[in-house]
Amino acid sequence: MKSLEEALNLRNKKINKIEKMKSEQNPMDFIKSFEEFCKGKYEETVTDSHTKHFLKCLGLYDKGTNDTFVIRIRIPGGQLTIQQALKLSVASKKYGNDYIDITTRGQVEFRYLKFNELPALLKDLAHVGISAHQCAGDNFRGVVTSPLDSYSKTSPIETMPLLKEIQSVFYKREAWMGTLPRKFNIAILGDSVNTCNIFGNDCAFALASKDGEFGFNLYLGGKVGVQARDLNLFVKPDQVKEVFDAVISLYKTYGFRDNRNKNRLTFLLDAVSLEEFSKSIKEYSKLELADAGEMLVKDEFTLDDSSSIELKDNKSAIHFGIPSGIFCGSDLKEAALLAQKYDGVIRLTYEQSFYIITDSSNIENIKQSNLYTKYDSYHNIYFNNQIACAGKNECSFGVILGKPDAIEMAHYLNKNIPIKDGKVRMYWSACPKGCGIHGVADIGFEGAKAKDEEGNSCYGVKIFIGGKAASSILEARQLTKAVTIPKAQELTKELLSIYKDEKNENETFESFDTRVLSHLEIEEIQTRIGL
Repeated sequence: MKSLEEALNLRNKKINKIEKMKSEQNPMDFIKSFEEFCKGKYEETVTDSHTKHFLKCLGLYDKGTNDTFVIRIRIPGGQLTIQQALKLSVASKKYGNDYIDITTRGQVEFRYLKFNELPALLKDLAHVGISAHQCAGDNFRGVVTSPLDSYSKTSPIETMPLLKEIQSVFYKREAWMGTLPRKFNIAILGDSVNTCNIFGNDCAFALASKDGEFGFNLYLGGKVGVQARDLNLFVKPDQVKEVFDAVISLYKTYGFRDNRNKNRLTFLLDAVSLEEFSKSIKEYSKLELADAGEMLVKDEFTLDDSSSIELKDNKSAIHFGIPSGIFCGSDLKEAALLAQKYDGVIRLTYEQSFYIITDSSNIENIKQSNLYTKYDSYHNIYFNNQIACAGKNECSFGVILGKPDAIEMAHYLNKNIPIKDGKVRMYWSACPKGCGIHGVADIGFEGAKAKDEEGNSCYGVKIFIGGKAASSILEARQLTKAVTIPKAQELTKELLSIYKDEKNENETFESFDTRVLSHLEIEEIQTRIGL
């Protein structure tokens, strides 16, 4: 591991202020005294840097004031039990104005929280086996997998047991509480269809096969704007936990702690090379790891016009498209009661929506429910595969509103150029940080300041096309400079006009990527939409 030591010595001559702070107090001490802290004079310290760091270890963010907080709640694999869903419903109404965000990791967030009520909220969540521990700051985000795990016809490995093994390495363990150089995202996928944005994670186990055995190829270093890279290692299911432990131990020990903008795992990989890090994994884990097998994650998820998916063993999943992930506790209660009535389960998705999985014979009954009828009004290709980050009203980095812009765009397109039986993934990020993962979208929007016709500054976006969620190569290309939101609507309508014109109506299904992006050069697309 000499190369890792050398890279560490070159970069970590001066650590950043957050790292100094970490050495001054143990987050576990703060967590143990959290309830008493909330009863004290928290107003004086709740927004200082130390307290912010420790709050993030509890999944809590402040909103720049003493009385407005956000909590990110860990939902492993996006799998909610009925009891958990009902508890979240009650809690969101009791503490968070009945508001719920479904995130791009299949987790949930509450907003509008009062600080002195946070201990009671955390206790309520603990009663049903969920928490917000380590969901923010320099910690491990919620581990993701396919929402159809164990049900999908294209999934030879059930990954939830392995996900729990991964989580057991760090979850609520003092040695891993707020001690990483930066945040760390994890995914494991036992399906050939990429239903969890597998390559956008720091550590990703992607379905593969070698010598007739199913397992995973290891990919590392993904983050917003950078896809994870192949470590040329094949990991058997019974090796996953040890390999993961090796990866995060190496990162914790040798990861950079100087410039926080360049401290994610991908920068360590750049410094030491993939080959050297792969050797270090073998050395640390003492496992006999073979070279990578055949990578089987090759397809992107497709939802047809029926909004349901046929699964194994006479099961089906019915999709509830939630515009930009803006949900509420009242509707989550209805979803839980529906799932309970029809002996189903709830699965959250990275595209900020959810499924109810049940016997196929129940699907038509669920479609008659009030909840399905409510969200069926959003059932079109512009809402089916939509993502939007929190936006400027909720995030200090946001340039545009984000979620409202995405919803308005979808309504505009459905009114002006309705298309049935197709697929277009439209993802929105309110700033260049890219939390709405616009870089892997068919059509991506990045918030930016633009100029209107009078030359006045206004909200706008840069438009990108051609991103690939199912590829370890990021291919999004910038189509426009910053344009106003109304102009972006017009240009996107023209893009979809190409799709509608080129689409083979005799085919049962053709995606925007298949029909437009795979056939036309960007210059031709720009010409056809009038740029």
